[in-house]
Amino acid sequence: MQGNLQLIDLPPDPRQAGRTGDPVELTRALVAVPSVNPQLSPAGTGEAEAVALCAEWLTGWGFDVEVVETEPGRPSLVAQLGQGAPRTLLNGHLDTVGVEGMEIDPFDPVVRDGRILGRGSCDMKSGIAAILAVARKLAQEPQRFPGTLVIALTSDEEHASIGLVDLLERGLVADRAVVTEPTSLALCPANRGFVWTHLHFRGRAAHGSRPDLGRDAIRSAGYVLAALDGYENEVTARPAHPLLGHVSIHAGTITGGSTPSIYPARCELVLESRTLPGQGPEHVVSLVRRTLERAAQRDPHQDVTLEEGLSRPGAEIRADHPLVEDLMRACRAEGLEPRLQGMSAWVESAYLIEAGIPALCFGPGAIDDAHTSTESVSIEEIRQATRVLERWVCSPPTRGKGSAPAPRSGDG
Repeated sequence: MQGNLQLIDLPPDPRQAGRTGDPVELTRALVAVPSVNPQLSPAGTGEAEAVALCAEWLTGWGFDVEVVETEPGRPSLVAQLGQGAPRTLLNGHLDTVGVEGMEIDPFDPVVRDGRILGRGSCDMKSGIAAILAVARKLAQEPQRFPGTLVIALTSDEEHASIGLVDLLERGLVADRAVVTEPTSLALCPANRGFVWTHLHFRGRAAHGSRPDLGRDAIRSAGYVLAALDGYENEVTARPAHPLLGHVSIHAGTITGGSTPSIYPARCELVLESRTLPGQGPEHVVSLVRRTLERAAQRDPHQDVTLEEGLSRPGAEIRADHPLVEDLMRACRAEGLEPRLQGMSAWVESAYLIEAGIPALCFGPGAIDDAHTSTESVSIEEIRQATRVLERWVCSPPTRGKGSAPAPRSGDG
């Protein structure tokens, strides 16, 4: 069949998907279950229904399943099969962003031109479906994999990651982990973090006709925005991270003023910096303070307070870590030429790495398709990811020189 012909138009059958363990049908069944994060959308219903469905499947396949409710209506799931070492963790999040402005039915997972459409199809229910397909197959042949297979499906990754943080605090441990975020089947052993910095500018309110009495808080913020050019020149003059490039900064939001005829007494500017592994909030605050000093050279009346906001860590394992090498070997065995790249976005593998669990991201779907109005994922990538993950889980981990953490980056 060719062109835009719709190949699958029947509603997904969760029971059939559970019986066959087919990753495509598992993806469709998960997409059909709304799991919009309620922190991001007033209409969001959360992950409870999706967790219940996954728990039903995994229990039926013979896994020991525990559902943990971090907050009311916000559960996560941990399932285990086997015993002993190594403990191999497959991880993904079940929440999605909202559906406002979507050009397709967000919860009708039709298939067109070899792709599944719908909210979460790319980020990241197809990745979870690959995990579940591996789980179902290996539950039928537990002797094929060494040690313990652990499945962790979490809530709230799209907001504050309360699910994974809670599981780690409760003692989630593993010897190696893959997070099946959409990477277009590239191996991503490093990710950026981010830091938000809130700048509160104070001016003096006055009638627009009295510049002798007024002081423009918005204009003070403008001097800082102009000074960011110096920050970027400073950063890009240094060597780039081999997978992640340079730290970056941009203005996220700016608010201030009450009416055009009054000098604005207040203005708030929120800067977001995308950071490299090893760069915490204190690193960004130091750079922002230097930017404020540059701006003050042109704005002698600058009156500003800096407040640290939300932050998440960048993290990485070495490119020659055994986890990377083992997954590359599994890719080649399945006819997929392995590619290494960095995750420009923050991902929960950072929390796993911080907890001492070697982790990387590898999964179906392109990050450019995530959160879009026509979100979709390639069926072929889903099947390839499933095959690679199955082979990797069944391979005992190797040890080698790359087991040490990656050196900390220092851009700036």
